[in-house]
Amino acid sequence: MEQLDLSIVVPVYNEEENLRPLLAEITAAMKDQPQSYEVIFIDDGSSDTSFDIMKALHETDKHVVGIQFRRNHGQTAAFAAGFDLARGRYILTMDADRQNDPADIPAMIKKLEEGYDVVNGWRENRQDAFLMRKLPSFIANRLIARLSDVPLRDRGCSLRIFRAEVTDELKLYGELHRFIPEMVSFAGFSMAEVPVNHRARVAGTSKYGISRTFRVIVDLMTILFLRKYSDRPMHLFGMLGITSGGLGVFMGLYLTVLKLWSGIQASNFWVGFRDYDIGERPLLLLAVLLVILGVQFLVMGLIAELMVRTYYESQNKTVYFIRQVVGGPS
Repeated sequence: MEQLDLSIVVPVYNEEENLRPLLAEITAAMKDQPQSYEVIFIDDGSSDTSFDIMKALHETDKHVVGIQFRRNHGQTAAFAAGFDLARGRYILTMDADRQNDPADIPAMIKKLEEGYDVVNGWRENRQDAFLMRKLPSFIANRLIARLSDVPLRDRGCSLRIFRAEVTDELKLYGELHRFIPEMVSFAGFSMAEVPVNHRARVAGTSKYGISRTFRVIVDLMTILFLRKYSDRPMHLFGMLGITSGGLGVFMGLYLTVLKLWSGIQASNFWVGFRDYDIGERPLLLLAVLLVILGVQFLVMGLIAELMVRTYYESQNKTVYFIRQVVGGPS
């Protein structure tokens, strides 16, 4: 397979009005650049004529590659398919709605060639609705940056360029495209962020809404778990189990001491002991519940450890990422 310098991966979902002008802008941006390139359009189950336009564009421009999904799989799957089929040493992603500006591509290539593995776009002057798009994005960026220790200002910008070895390491599923920077950081690759032009949508309709904010929170929990405990889940579940079980045991001992002390203070130990009732106290029920939860967490940790061992050992997976090797066997 012939290797190219750049693959431009563009997920498409009902963007028939934007494909021709977008390709014209990409062609203009790459006209004076020395890199060979391809434009991979992935039709993510569109119900309009998007794929027919891709086929027509391919007939007139051999830089164009069109991929059609059988149904709508989502943006993550579209990125994954583009990464798998890309032939470029560098792989650039962008949206099909023309809000990303192809004129930024040369600057992003130049920044990548300074030695970075990934360069992220930062929509410094974002042209979106404040309440529905900009405000939720601002909150999410701040929250994720604080929790993940990856200090990017704009995680939602699809305009991003990678070295091919980075995308080879990315295993995308679900809706994890939102957390590509966190996955890249987890693997130890270097990143930079550059301001890019952002434009208002001029055709088609937005596919995003406020509801995705809740999905982001759930996916963030997955990413944080994978980042910190993917190869040692017992550290998480064991800590929760010991904490929960320990609190339950402490509460149980506290109630036992109270019952014993009641007997000691009474003139007749056994009468005082029997008269002090702890069976109806909510604290006893809480103590029992915490002990049961503690045991369950420990068992979940053991099962997760067995699954992790099976995952790594059965597929010969490594728990490290190598940048380069100097010397040694070829």
